[in-house]
Amino acid sequence: MTTYAIGDIQGCAHSLEQLLEQIRFDPTTDRLWCAGDLVNRGPGSLRVLRYLKQLGPSAQVVLGNHDLFLLAVAEGIVSPRQKDTIHDVLEADDRSELIEWLRKQPLHYREGSYFMVHAGLLPQWSIDEAAQLAREVEVVLAGPAFRTFLQALYHGTAAHWDPKLGGDERLVAITRALTRLRTCTSAGALSGFSGHPENAPQGHLPWFRIPNRRNADHTVLFGHWAALGLHIEQNLLGLDSGCAWGRQLTAIRLEDRTVHQVECADRLDRD
Repeated sequence: MTTYAIGDIQGCAHSLEQLLEQIRFDPTTDRLWCAGDLVNRGPGSLRVLRYLKQLGPSAQVVLGNHDLFLLAVAEGIVSPRQKDTIHDVLEADDRSELIEWLRKQPLHYREGSYFMVHAGLLPQWSIDEAAQLAREVEVVLAGPAFRTFLQALYHGTAAHWDPKLGGDERLVAITRALTRLRTCTSAGALSGFSGHPENAPQGHLPWFRIPNRRNADHTVLFGHWAALGLHIEQNLLGLDSGCAWGRQLTAIRLEDRTVHQVECADRLDRD
């Protein structure tokens, strides 16, 4: 069995299909790990979701910020913006089934020495703590109170993580870290920065450069940071190579770290 980890697809269905053809992906023997942001920006969000859903146990995904945004739009909590390309999902006959499937996907996946999230981990979180915190959100998101949580995520306060937080404020802080983190302070305060790491705000570093981060004992797989690009270290696999910005879609074969890439094959709105 071969496992491929893939970066942010963001509705780039043609690129995904070309990449899977290049690696000769066989769902009967291979597995596909997707680091979140399955939808939005590319023109084929519906095709991407339908394909990953029908893969069943051959696909392991984690939710990204764009996926959560789709859930919030589907519930009428936020409105799509002009640049969003999720209308095909919202207008699909199988919309309800796809949204229900997406809502029940996790924010983290842990297997052996690997730990996959969409954006990153706060430096003060151990792997065990990160998994436990992610599960707190996953239980709510998959349960009957999911709408209240999404309302808080998009319209509530955005507190920095503090273990003393409770209720929706706690869930929002966890979710923001797991799905939006790029740079932070040593205390774990997030910034909204999305540019190249060299231009990070004063006092902030890429989350994986914070000294003595407590989760460095696992190989963390993440996406979300197109400006960082493909980033490979011994215990770090950054998978977002900017397909949604006209660059590449990347898959890494975990068994030997072979890199497979295709150039963007989708006409995108990149404004």
